[in-house]
Amino acid sequence: MHVKSRRSPAPMRHALAVGLIAAFASVAACAQKPREPAHHLFFHILAGPAIHAPVSGRLLVFIAKGTGAKRVSINEFRPDATWVAAREIHDLAPGATIDIDADGTAYPKPFSDLAPGDYQVQAVLDVDHTYNYSGLTSGDLISPVLTLKNWTPGQGREPELALDAVVAPHAPFKLRPQDRQAATHLRLAQDQSALLTKFWGRPMFVRAWVVLPPGYHRHPSRRYPTVYWTHGFGGTLAFCKFMGIHIYERMAAGKMPPMIWVMLDEHLPTGTHEFANSVNDGPWGTALTQEYVPWVEAHYRMLDRARDRYLQGHSSGGWATLQLQINYPRIFGGTWSTSPDPSDFHDFTGINLYAPDANVYHTPDGSPYPLVRMHGKVISTFEQFARLEQVLGPYGGQMASFDWVFSPRGPDGRPEPMFDRKTGDVNPAVVAYWRAHYDLAHILKTTWAKRGPSLKGKIHVYVGTADTFYLNGATEKLDVVLKKLGGDAHVTFRKGRTHFNLYAKGGDRMALIDTIAAQMYLVAYPNAAAKWKALAAVKFE
Repeated sequence: MHVKSRRSPAPMRHALAVGLIAAFASVAACAQKPREPAHHLFFHILAGPAIHAPVSGRLLVFIAKGTGAKRVSINEFRPDATWVAAREIHDLAPGATIDIDADGTAYPKPFSDLAPGDYQVQAVLDVDHTYNYSGLTSGDLISPVLTLKNWTPGQGREPELALDAVVAPHAPFKLRPQDRQAATHLRLAQDQSALLTKFWGRPMFVRAWVVLPPGYHRHPSRRYPTVYWTHGFGGTLAFCKFMGIHIYERMAAGKMPPMIWVMLDEHLPTGTHEFANSVNDGPWGTALTQEYVPWVEAHYRMLDRARDRYLQGHSSGGWATLQLQINYPRIFGGTWSTSPDPSDFHDFTGINLYAPDANVYHTPDGSPYPLVRMHGKVISTFEQFARLEQVLGPYGGQMASFDWVFSPRGPDGRPEPMFDRKTGDVNPAVVAYWRAHYDLAHILKTTWAKRGPSLKGKIHVYVGTADTFYLNGATEKLDVVLKKLGGDAHVTFRKGRTHFNLYAKGGDRMALIDTIAAQMYLVAYPNAAAKWKALAAVKFE
């Protein structure tokens, strides 16, 4: 779909004019001496001995300054430290060689722009197109790291990289002895969803690790309140287990009240589905509430009233649990969402998607929109993040994940992109769809008469005022909306806290989870012990 182009800001127009003057001045010289064609830089990739049958996937070549590294990979918090080139390949035969144009699909610039120096380079074949979400995964093919001493791009034949090793399955999170004991209180709970299986045309499951509280087996008649937790972007089922072990250990230590926790996995090859109903990812919200919750309650001793079911998650998990509470207010008794992804698209990580001629790369004066900050310093812009993601592949990146959840389906069967990856221009038609279906502040304003009576007092949100991804802005707008609606919401802004230290207090980096659990417990048991009442009242400001 054509998107209206933005006018160049004054400084950019001035630079363009200067460039045109220089170009016109060189016309005569160019007419006398034909310009030599540009030469692209190619790396040669060999299907090495680890390959025994034709392979396909996304071929990536990483290069970075230095020597002695065991692995060369990208770091999204240092977006320009490693350069990457990419190419889709199909049925590369064992022993065959293929070239990758390092000046074609490349980030941040064509490799020919690299200054002479010492470099380390490595090739990766991302066979399942999961690098954008998970990095290297089991079955990917890699080359050794090759050191290029005093290398000048384009001077002579570029070196050959052999894909000669297969990435082994990732080792599980390392468990301490006490972790292993705690793990015996976790149960893998996966149920095939009829709704999702029909949507995808293949068996699809809702998966989680269920954490049983201390005393669960000693008290066979006791039933428990339940917390439905889910992870943020990059999380997996293995991470759910890791977090579940720590939840159990905190309950066993008396730091948290005894409840059942259901650690839900919300990741797909396309990113995080966030338990939302989506025309691209499928009806995950309906599958969870109509199929999985009744199923898991039938298998474990859970209280089955809405007031005894709670939601909790951070980041993308924060948005997931916030939307679940808003969309299913009669099923859940409250959400405690932390640092949620944007809940009001007037502030999408600092960008107003509804502004005329909106652009996610540049402000109206031409300056770049930041996306990641640390210690008050911008370390990545929205454009850098998006362009790197585009080179790494079409699936699993954060921006693509938003499209898969929020966007309408396009004529080619893929989600319509919210913004043009080349220009940053926003597609107003897609944003209008986003607004109607996923702008939580807008949904609350337009449906409060219906939802409000079942939502009052159930929304709890925590976010840092220095959130690493600028997520505090949207939460501020959501807070204003909830106050105007009389939602009796509890929105807490922790001064100076980031995306990654929001939970910390007094040397305990997870202290907030204890207070959240106590607040949930008091909803189920208003006359709970004084210990839990005191914990629930701890301030996190």
